[in-house]
Amino acid sequence: MKHPFHLKAVWNGGRNSEGHIDAGGLKTIISIPQEMGGPGTGTNPDEMLLGAASTCYLITLAAMLERANITPQDLTLESEATVDVTNNVFTYERIVHKPRIVLKSDATEAELSKAEQLTHNAEASCMISRAVAGNVSIETQPVIEIAEGVPYSE
Repeated sequence: MKHPFHLKAVWNGGRNSEGHIDAGGLKTIISIPQEMGGPGTGTNPDEMLLGAASTCYLITLAAMLERANITPQDLTLESEATVDVTNNVFTYERIVHKPRIVLKSDATEAELSKAEQLTHNAEASCMISRAVAGNVSIETQPVIEIAEGVPYSE
């Protein structure tokens, strides 16, 4: 079964102008980021790729935890991307996902270990991660805790 997704875009002018995109639930202004010499209004392709990779990863992780019968008390994610600019060539080099999972105070060692394993498995299972494989390095740096705040890993 195939699932089509659509995006409509309008660009108003030259390089340092801005545009608008409409992709169903995503409607926003777009432009080149200030860090790359643009106006920095709205979002940009770099943020959107990071957003796609991060949301795909987080949703995949949540689904994997659910299938493993692990219900986090708290599940959060911080992600960071690195774009290199050398000789005016822009290269999206790396994404680092930093998931934080807080399990209930009665979590077992097996659940803690499984939750950590799933943080790594989710990256390999995520559709966006697979789409950029070989072009963008993706790393996962999980923190797994029990409700009392005692760190389990990293």
